[in-house]
Amino acid sequence: MKLRFESAPSKASKTVLNLTLEDIARMAGVSRSTVSRVLNEHPNVRQEVRERVWEVIRRTGYHPNAAARTLASQRSWVIGLVLPRSVSSFFTDPYFPHLTQGIAQACNQHNYTLSLFLVATKEDEEKIFPRVSRKGSLDGILVQSGEIGDQLIDRLVESSVPLVIIGRPFHTEGVSYIDVDNVSAAETAVRHLLELGRRRIGLISGPFNTTVGRDRYDGYLHALASYGIDVDRALVAEADFTEVGGYTAMQRLLPAKPDAVFAASDLMAIGAMRAARDAGLRVPEDIAFVGFDDLPIATMASCPLTTIRQPVAEFGVKAVETLIDVIENGLEPPRQVIMGTELVVRASSGAEQRGIA
Repeated sequence: MKLRFESAPSKASKTVLNLTLEDIARMAGVSRSTVSRVLNEHPNVRQEVRERVWEVIRRTGYHPNAAARTLASQRSWVIGLVLPRSVSSFFTDPYFPHLTQGIAQACNQHNYTLSLFLVATKEDEEKIFPRVSRKGSLDGILVQSGEIGDQLIDRLVESSVPLVIIGRPFHTEGVSYIDVDNVSAAETAVRHLLELGRRRIGLISGPFNTTVGRDRYDGYLHALASYGIDVDRALVAEADFTEVGGYTAMQRLLPAKPDAVFAASDLMAIGAMRAARDAGLRVPEDIAFVGFDDLPIATMASCPLTTIRQPVAEFGVKAVETLIDVIENGLEPPRQVIMGTELVVRASSGAEQRGIA
C-alpha cells in the first residue's frame, strides 16, 4: 500500500504559473544558476543570497516545474517511509501518526514529497522492495526498525540506497539510525517508582524480539539492581504496545501482587490501569503506574499518566534532516543520533500524594 503526501499549491501560485527561473532571478537580483542552486539546496550559496531568493519565491508563490527539477538535479525529490508492521497497527497506534506528522512537516519544509509504504506481509515486501530500492525512484528511505529475523532492513542496507533507520536496529555497524536511549529512559521510570517506596514493581514490556522491547526491559533490570532487588519473573509480562495487550498483560501480573507497574508504552499503561481498576484496585493508592511516550492520551486518562516523554514529532523531523544529510553527503560515516527524553510526573505514580513533583 502506498500513500503520497503533497502540499496543495497556494492561491498565490495559481496566479503566477507563468513565472520562470529567469523571472525569480531578476526579482532577486541574482543569476538564473544561483536560483537553481537555491532550489536544489546546493551548499555553495551565501546565506543572505539564499534568504533573498526564498523571500521572492514565497512572495510570488512560485513553484518550480517538478519534471524539469528532477531532470536537472538527477533526483526524484521523493523520500520513502517504510513501516514493516501491519496496516492496522499504523492506524490504531497513536505513535505512528505523530511520527509521520513530523516526517511530513520536514519533507514539506525541504521541498520533498513523502511516499508511505506499509509492509504487512512477506508478499508486500517482495512487491515493495524493488520499487523502493530502484535507483532514481526515491532519493532516500526512512524505515522503522523491525523484529529479529526481519530481512527487509538488511536488504535495504545491502542495496546502498541512502537510508536512516527509525529506532536502533539489531546490527548497528555501518548503518545510520535515530533513536532515544531506551535503556536509560526506562531505568529513570522504574527508579521514580522505587524512590516513591514501591518495591514489587511489575513490567509490561514490548516484544522481546525488538530492540525497543529488549532495551526497556534492560532499563527495568538496571533500576532494580541499583536498589539490590532481585527480579521476580512473575512480575514481567510481554505485550505488543496495544491497549488490549496492556490489559491482558496486567491480568497476568495481578496474581503476583505488584504495587507498581512500568508499562513500556502509554497505550499499554492505559490498558493496564483499566485492568487494575476492574480488579478492584485503586490507582495510585494500591498500585502506581508509569508509561512511555507522553502521547496526548496520557493526559486524557481518568488518572493522568506519569510517563517518559520522547519527542515523537521532533523525532520525525530529525530523521528527515539526517536522511537529507546522507543523501547529499554520502553513506559514510554512518549517522547515529540519540535524542533526549524526560520524566513527566502526573497522578498515576502517586508522587503528588507524597509531595514529590
